[in-house]
Amino acid sequence: MGQVPVRVITVEREYGSRGGEFAHDLAERLGWRLLDSELPCAAARAAGVSPELAKKYDERLDPWYYRYGKIFWQDSGYSMSGLAEDQVFDSQRMLSLIRQEILKAAKEGNCVLVGRGAACALAGQPGCFHVFVYATASAKRDWFAHAFPDRVQHADQHLAAFDKRRAAVIRKFYQQEWCARGLYHMLLNSCIGNETMIAAVQGATGLPAAAKQVAG
Repeated sequence: MGQVPVRVITVEREYGSRGGEFAHDLAERLGWRLLDSELPCAAARAAGVSPELAKKYDERLDPWYYRYGKIFWQDSGYSMSGLAEDQVFDSQRMLSLIRQEILKAAKEGNCVLVGRGAACALAGQPGCFHVFVYATASAKRDWFAHAFPDRVQHADQHLAAFDKRRAAVIRKFYQQEWCARGLYHMLLNSCIGNETMIAAVQGATGLPAAAKQVAG
């Protein structure tokens, strides 16, 4: 990290690890902006589509048959439905727009970015600190049972499928392995709790907690 002060923290997370909750608490502790669901919403605004549509593409690839057809249309010289590339909204377009938002947020600094390839987009950039949050299988099952009690019998399948989708997105768009240790400065097991995790990040980055407002 050298002498460059940390101004951006990315938080990648296994599904069910409560990494999103940790990122929220970390941003609050530092007094920084949190960009989680805000990233696909910003992509939706840039593309002129609804947030609901963008949510369908969040951390997902397009279906294989769509990707195959898109390659065919491009190779054959035909545009998709007569539209220019920047007029088509699909997962590739959304990931490109999200990457632009990540780079913009990193330039402004003082932000915590959650998932969506932020660690890859900002790899090697000074002032960026990358965290990966994981959890034990039993801890993730407990979280899933609490969040989705009607689907608890299929917890393992859902948990594995979600992370598999995230990994596929990063592999396709960034040609990186989503959980590769080399992408991150710190790996944290969420079983130690948010307070300890925040303390670990603050210790590694030298970042102080935000000053609390005192009512006068």
